[in-house]
Amino acid sequence: MYRKTQQPKAEPLTRRDKRGIAIVAALVLAGFAAVGIWAAVRPGGYGQSRDGCVTVSTPSSTGGGLLHACGAGARAMCRSAFTHTDQISMLTRPQCRLAGLGPAAVTAPSSPPG
Repeated sequence: MYRKTQQPKAEPLTRRDKRGIAIVAALVLAGFAAVGIWAAVRPGGYGQSRDGCVTVSTPSSTGGGLLHACGAGARAMCRSAFTHTDQISMLTRPQCRLAGLGPAAVTAPSSPPG
């Protein structure tokens, strides 16, 4: 009864098995490298402040957070940032300038003069 519960000895890997494992490992490594390069080159839509959209990286209890707004939301965010002096406002101001929403742009009237 004891002999039935024992595991049989493992057979050594053949040259073909080793080659197959190496190929799979190389493909997995190449996949991780491709994802890493893609992530570095294309950070995503929240990557940069531009064209009326503002993205701000802020400190958070979990390490960091993103504030993102476009259009009217971005104008309101920038208007608030240029009227306050707290830490978030100070971090938001440079991003507003990058998005073309500096202090003059957010306070200017939206309708053409008369």
